[in-house]
Amino acid sequence: MSRIATTFEQLKVQGRKALIPFVTAGYPFADVTPELMHAMVAGGADVIELGVPFSDPSADGPVIQKAGDKALAFGIGLVQVLSMVRDFRKTNSTTPVVLMGYANPVERYDQKHTASSGKGSAFVQDAAAAGVDGILIVDYPPEECEAFALELRAHGMDLIFLLAPTSTDERMQQVARVASGYVYYVSLKGVTGSGALDVGAVEAMLPRIRQHISTPVGVGFGIRDAATAKALSRVADAVVIGSKIIQLLEDQPRDQVAVTAQKFLSEIRRAMDAG
Repeated sequence: MSRIATTFEQLKVQGRKALIPFVTAGYPFADVTPELMHAMVAGGADVIELGVPFSDPSADGPVIQKAGDKALAFGIGLVQVLSMVRDFRKTNSTTPVVLMGYANPVERYDQKHTASSGKGSAFVQDAAAAGVDGILIVDYPPEECEAFALELRAHGMDLIFLLAPTSTDERMQQVARVASGYVYYVSLKGVTGSGALDVGAVEAMLPRIRQHISTPVGVGFGIRDAATAKALSRVADAVVIGSKIIQLLEDQPRDQVAVTAQKFLSEIRRAMDAG
C-alpha cells in the first residue's frame, strides 16, 4: 500500500478528511520549500502537493503562474524539486508528497537522464528514490498512461488525475482504470484561483464520480477560507488549497513564510475537524 493510500485509510478510521495544500517549489524564496513543507505538516497538512515550475502552465491562474515564473527565475527545475523532497524526507518519512506539473519537464528530464540510468524512466526512479509518493501531470490523458501508471506503482507511487465539471462518464471510467491514491476534482470551469466555488454543485457531482471511481476524491480550485473548506470536507475525502496560500506568502519576508503558512492551515484544519 502506498503512503497516500495509508494516509487516507488512517484518516478514514479517525473520521477525518485530508487537508492537501499546494505550493510552488522554490517560491517565494529558492531555498524555503523544505522548511515550508514541514511547517504545513505542523499546521495540519496530510498530503503536500508540490508544484513543479513550468513556463506554459495551461491549468494555472495568474497567482500560480506568477509564482512559477519567480521560481523559474531562481533556476528551479525538476532536479531542484527532487532535491527539496529529499531534504524534506530527512526528517519526515510519513507525509505523502505529490508532484504536480506538466509533461514537458518530466519528458525533458527523461531525455537528459534516462540513458545513464539504464532501463526504465529516470524520472520515475529518481522521484521514488527522493521520496515522492504521487504524480499529477495535468496534460497526460489517462488513455495514454497505462504503462506509466504501472511503472509508478512498481516504484510505490500513485498516478493522480484531474476531473472537471465537464468530465463525461466515459472519461471517469478511463481515469478509474489507471488512477490510484486519489483523484482531484476541479470544482470550477477555468484555471486555478478563478471564480466563486458552488459547494452545492460539488456536492451534487461527487456521487456521480463515485459511481465510477473507488479512490478518494479531493476537491480543489477556488477554496479560499475555513468556512468553504469545512463545507467541502463534509462531502469530499480531501480539500486542496493552493492559490490562497501562494497569495498569503507573496509579500512575506523570508523568516515569516513558514509561520504564515502554518497559521493559515491550522485555521483550516480546525474548521475541517470541527465538522
